[in-house]
Amino acid sequence: MLDMIIKGGSIVDGTGAAPVAGDVGIRDGRIVAVGQVDEPTAETVDADGLVVCPGFVDPHTHYDAQIFWDPRTTPSNLFGVTSMIGGNCGFTLAPLGDESDGEYLKKMMVKVEGMALEALELGVPWNWRSFGEYLDRVAENGTAINVGFLVGHCALRRLVMKDDSVGHVATAEQVAQMRRLLRESIEAGGLGFSTGRSFTHNDWDGNPVPSRWAASDEVLELCRETSAHPGTTLEWVADGCLNGFEDDEVELMTKMSVEGGRPLNWNVLTIDSARPEAYRNQIAACEKANSEGAKIVALTMPILVGMNMSLGTFCALHQLPEWKTIFSLDYPERMAKLRDPEVVTWLENQAALPEAGVFSRLTGWDNYQVGDTYSAANEGLKGRTLGDIARERGKRAFHTMVEIALEDDLATVWWPLPTDDDAESWRLRAQAWEHEAVMIGGSDAGAHLDRMAGAPYTTAWLADCLHGRQLTSMPNAIRHLTDVPARLFGLRDRGRVAEGFFADLVLFDADEVGATDVELVFDLPGDSKRLYSEATGIKRVMVNGVTTVVDGQPTDALPGKVLRSGADTDTVPVP
Repeated sequence: MLDMIIKGGSIVDGTGAAPVAGDVGIRDGRIVAVGQVDEPTAETVDADGLVVCPGFVDPHTHYDAQIFWDPRTTPSNLFGVTSMIGGNCGFTLAPLGDESDGEYLKKMMVKVEGMALEALELGVPWNWRSFGEYLDRVAENGTAINVGFLVGHCALRRLVMKDDSVGHVATAEQVAQMRRLLRESIEAGGLGFSTGRSFTHNDWDGNPVPSRWAASDEVLELCRETSAHPGTTLEWVADGCLNGFEDDEVELMTKMSVEGGRPLNWNVLTIDSARPEAYRNQIAACEKANSEGAKIVALTMPILVGMNMSLGTFCALHQLPEWKTIFSLDYPERMAKLRDPEVVTWLENQAALPEAGVFSRLTGWDNYQVGDTYSAANEGLKGRTLGDIARERGKRAFHTMVEIALEDDLATVWWPLPTDDDAESWRLRAQAWEHEAVMIGGSDAGAHLDRMAGAPYTTAWLADCLHGRQLTSMPNAIRHLTDVPARLFGLRDRGRVAEGFFADLVLFDADEVGATDVELVFDLPGDSKRLYSEATGIKRVMVNGVTTVVDGQPTDALPGKVLRSGADTDTVPVP
């Protein structure tokens, strides 16, 4: 007898093939029949009028902490994600040598991934030392989604070098210790190795995070260790991921993949017709590396993800040239500086320098929309653009922005409207989606919680494919969201609707699929805030044959599995 038959759906199997009407039979968590299924069953689900497809695979998340207080990992579960990869960018919560390591990593995550300190202190048990113990705690706590974690460079370096992990090159013995730790972590189930060298990543004290101090030889030694273990992979983020790769970065990531014998993915490829040279540089870097025997894959998002800004708390604006000299000051001194028109003009001019790179996309001040405000002086401004307000006041837009923010003690929320929503940018994106060195992903779900909401990308893209720009077909979009990432990470028997595969499935209404507007909620430990959205049109989500979402609402089931290298993943060959 079957456990369930999903009857009469439009099956999109994840390979890119056209939909086929049929049934899906499930037993013991796996798909055992596809087509016309008439066996006896304990449960029948009517899928008439619904698409039945594989569960979505999110290749770039940061749910490493949230999974403890929210084992359903909302809202990704609502958007049909059934498997995901954490431990990206060199950032993990394990291994730990002592309490000081936990304190350092906790505060680092506040800065680099925008996590709330209160949530990390109240919602995470910190009751592990080794990476294997961390994975065991996740498994014991339960998870609604299958999740695998890379081993982060920063935690390795911090455990071995303590305070010297910042500002110092490792000795040969320290590198050997890191390699032993990585070996132990992967043998316990870590999916591979991640590292970060991006100029945007600084710790609680404003110093470059530990991985940024590593010599190339240290990075390559850890990649070589990764190559010794089946079912592993590599991930990194570097300056070139934002501003275009320099020759030394291309050389390093090529060696990482070749000497590590594993695919390497990086985050995130931003495509903007106003900066085509950056996109071409990054694609060319992947092509050059791959021509030399590497397998490099760039992640790119198929939708525009809004990110709010603030003059009060840390955000991407602080990466503009020399802005940190003002925004690293405490509030009273910062506000005093911002009341000086000459300082405001200086900031405006700095933002216009070529050195702003990718962050120049944030300097279209006229197109900033006012979000939440907190003073009587700013009542009625929410939803209006700075350009309109500035014209009324007879001032430049950035000066008006500072003026409004000062009335709110810098707490005003700002939403830059997209500058890259033009037809040519979308043409370039659609072209990139089909490039062999590009993969859909980069949600950062679980991070930057009060700044952005990337989790809706799955259903939002499907809605765009079906009812919006229609730049690719629904079956092709589903292939990009399922089989493509599953194959890159070697996820065993996942990513397709096929006999023998795990029953990780999504049932959705093609007329209704999409996402609700993003809203600010205060539902994290300590009443910390995050941006939140829910899916529309998702009728059922199943993980390992167990229903986790019905009609857009989560069930109590936690059938997900901690995916461990070698046991749940296969080695993906590098040419």
